[in-house]
Amino acid sequence: MALLDKHSVIEKNATLLLIFSFAVVTVGGIVEIAPLFYLENTIEKVEGVRPYTPLELTGRDIYVREGCYVCHSQMIRPMRDEVERYGHYSLAAESMYDHPFQWGSKRTGPDLARVGNRYSDAWHVDHLTNPQSVVPESVMPKYGFLSNRMIAPEYIEDRLKTDALVGVPYTSEMIENAKADFAAQVDPDGDYEGLQTRYDAKVNVRNFDGKPGISEMDALVAYLQVLGTMVDFSTFEPVASR
Repeated sequence: MALLDKHSVIEKNATLLLIFSFAVVTVGGIVEIAPLFYLENTIEKVEGVRPYTPLELTGRDIYVREGCYVCHSQMIRPMRDEVERYGHYSLAAESMYDHPFQWGSKRTGPDLARVGNRYSDAWHVDHLTNPQSVVPESVMPKYGFLSNRMIAPEYIEDRLKTDALVGVPYTSEMIENAKADFAAQVDPDGDYEGLQTRYDAKVNVRNFDGKPGISEMDALVAYLQVLGTMVDFSTFEPVASR
């Protein structure tokens, strides 16, 4: 009862309530914010995680612009039902080059953290063009207009430089060759060896939407097809289990 009596004093005194509320919020804020200053120590480096190619990065910008994150999270939680449906739980390192990251809790549609290479390019194009033709119960709007929006890498060098400023390890060679790499990724008959040397030998190189030129649809599908594919989970072992 004595403790309750003391608590009632705080409830009846607006000044004390304000002071203690401020103290609690301050401590809670420090607990949440302080670890952010040590991210390099808390994010486990994982083999295979690389920066996005110029085309994938452009696709990611389109993904954010169209608000895809509003209905699709990219965060698989370490729970049995999530892992069985979507795949291995998400690792912090997989989003270390995302600004901002696409984790979330809202799922009007399925989680997309492991959607890469799960469906064909044609499936993605059909789904984005007319979602209900692939998933009849879908409430997703149509994005067929992306196929008609042709894009050029006019500012892609600046885009890579901006990400490099916040820690994404784009090298001077990557930035200098950004325009060439942008075009090379959609030309399987072109010279894309440099692209794969700078990023990864497993980089997807093909005409994603099956049409001439480079469209926003190409870029978005290229981004979707890389999600969750960088880490080889057949050999991955968390640091805690080693």
